[in-house]
Amino acid sequence: MPAPIGDPEKPLQMQVTTLDYSDFLGRIMIGKIHNGTIRNGQTVALIRDDGSIKRGRVSKLLGFKGLARIEIDEARAGDLVAVSGFDEVNIGETIACPDHPEALPLIKVDEPTLQMTFVVNDSPFAGKEGKFVTTRQLRDRLQRELLTNVALRVEDTDSPDRFSVSGRGELHLGILIETMRREGFEFQVSQPQVIFRTIDGTPSEPFEMLVMDVPEESVGGCIEKLGIRKGEMQNMETTSDNRTLLEFVVPSRGLIGFRGEFIRATRGEGIMSHSFLDYRRMQGDLESRRNGVLISFEEGTATFYALKGSEDRGQFFITPGTKVYKGMIVGEHNRPPDLELNVCKMKQVTNIRSAGAEVLDTLQAPMQMTLERALEYIGPDEMLEVTPESIRLRKLPSKKVAKR
Repeated sequence: MPAPIGDPEKPLQMQVTTLDYSDFLGRIMIGKIHNGTIRNGQTVALIRDDGSIKRGRVSKLLGFKGLARIEIDEARAGDLVAVSGFDEVNIGETIACPDHPEALPLIKVDEPTLQMTFVVNDSPFAGKEGKFVTTRQLRDRLQRELLTNVALRVEDTDSPDRFSVSGRGELHLGILIETMRREGFEFQVSQPQVIFRTIDGTPSEPFEMLVMDVPEESVGGCIEKLGIRKGEMQNMETTSDNRTLLEFVVPSRGLIGFRGEFIRATRGEGIMSHSFLDYRRMQGDLESRRNGVLISFEEGTATFYALKGSEDRGQFFITPGTKVYKGMIVGEHNRPPDLELNVCKMKQVTNIRSAGAEVLDTLQAPMQMTLERALEYIGPDEMLEVTPESIRLRKLPSKKVAKR
């Protein structure tokens, strides 16, 4: 590993590449010192992305020892450090010598391409599993995330208990949701929606450059799946270890739900990454992702008898003993329309022995609905209820569906 390039005798230049936050230190700037020397308590200049300069003092200087941060008095060119002392700072800005302020080339942070609505949980099971459930707690947590997550955008809506949250992609927002539920938050989210724009009077959508490293036998399946999602292959290169490198330009909405398909197509051996490319003319409609859903029309506990009797209607997401409520999605219908079911029906007890009493009945294995899969699955008239213990899909109450 070559030594870092930099001159400790030159004026200070440190670029902010990551942000953190501490209740005691405030905003923490993390980056590499390109030139010069920085000392604890030193007066420095922050060169903003608009060219303006703000002077301040290094209130705390931290170095790294493994994964731990340690207090240090001085750091030189090539060192990675964490610095506190400025309340407002963005990634890519430069901490420089106040007498000779010279900015480093800015780092561009990709704009959000996907948007979701975070809503206070109002389901019949609201408040039973979460520790933080109120509007104020949800708002404060999202605002706190903005201090370190520079690619995230949070905006108020017409409703005080709904927040529009925009991010870089499905994985970016999924990580935030999973982090919040592990912290004890309970809330609902809507279907991810791509952020469209009108450029020169033309409806446009974001496109991504997708790079995949896959086993040779998985190439055909990956190309076929991306073709359905309006992807265009730019390059294909076979390496010496029986793997293939694929490059695609694909609409951002075509990548919604693709990660799970990619893992299954490559049997977990594929590697993929994507980055924002630009906005281009909007493509046509993508293929619909599923049939209708099965919805519980009463509150209670799902029974084996009811699930067994409705097994021919589709595939369930739940097992016997699962608590359900009216409007909760319990499975996928095998036909396009939605269908309401009574999954809590009990078998009538009689003193007559049936002919098949000794036959052991079994249910089909339910579809495991993880957070990532649920985000891919929900439709525009559905919500995903997220709690520390459960992930539930529910139908918005305004839609009328058939009953059985």
